[in-house]
Amino acid sequence: MILQGTALNVATVAAGSLAGTLLGSRLKAKLVDAAFRAIGLFTLVLGLSMALQTQKFLLLVFSCIVGSVSGEAADIDGRLRRWGDRVRQRIKLGGARFAEGLVTAFLLFCMGSMTVIGALQEGMGGSSNLLFTKALMDGVAAAMLASALGIGVAFSIIPLAIYQGGLTLLSAVAGRAIPGPVVTEISATGGVILLGLGIELLGLRKLGVANMLPALIIAGVLAAIV
Repeated sequence: MILQGTALNVATVAAGSLAGTLLGSRLKAKLVDAAFRAIGLFTLVLGLSMALQTQKFLLLVFSCIVGSVSGEAADIDGRLRRWGDRVRQRIKLGGARFAEGLVTAFLLFCMGSMTVIGALQEGMGGSSNLLFTKALMDGVAAAMLASALGIGVAFSIIPLAIYQGGLTLLSAVAGRAIPGPVVTEISATGGVILLGLGIELLGLRKLGVANMLPALIIAGVLAAIV
């Protein structure tokens, strides 16, 4: 059944986020920091493994540069965080890190190769097992993130449902027309974004990683042309 993988993913992220939020105040700060470091290091490893799958390094570099510049000009990261702040003010939940939790969780849950490949597989009538596996992983990660960043992580299910569900529906319509190299280059670009997110999670530097999101589109278009 189409979209069942995304539906389960949304449910596990919501459940993990709520559990993490409830447990966060009861966990010692050093335990939360340890979990955060583990997520940051895992994100770096995942991002590097994805980025190295590229078959066209110049295309990857060009996509990331142009995507970053255009995203910075459009202030995507700032817009997402301001949207998160408006949501927080409207629902009157969460603290100062609400928007950070929302944006960080969205990037972590949506930039992986499992998102793209899993959505393509399910949309084209194949198995949903890859998205089921991703759902379980994301649920655990959501609990750890929410223990540090709060309830904002739970609201990442909104862009998660739109992005992953949209990819699944798109692949149901035109999935067989998408060449394999295009998927590879989009995943590799997502890996670079995850590398930046890992750096942020480790507290090394704020990079405004969401500003790199246009690189995914640029990489897909260029890969299709080349």
